[in-house]
Amino acid sequence: MPGKPRLRRGVRLTFDKVRDTHVLLFPEGVLVPNATAAAVLELCDGASDVDQIAARLGTRFRGVRAEDVTDVLARFEDRRVVEWT
Repeated sequence: MPGKPRLRRGVRLTFDKVRDTHVLLFPEGVLVPNATAAAVLELCDGASDVDQIAARLGTRFRGVRAEDVTDVLARFEDRRVVEWT
């Protein structure tokens, strides 16, 4: 997965106050990512690569590895909500 991840056009990560959690809205539906996945998705701005995202997460969480970030992003890429620039 070369490049920098970002949410696909029409996809939006938002906080749902009713559910008290982040939700990922996209034309085909809604996903409710866990807290770890939401933290990764918040940093998918198309400007940061996986190593930069992992480093930023490392300031908030212990033991963050770029491989783990890549795994999370691969699952969202399979769901067609993340793309690479």
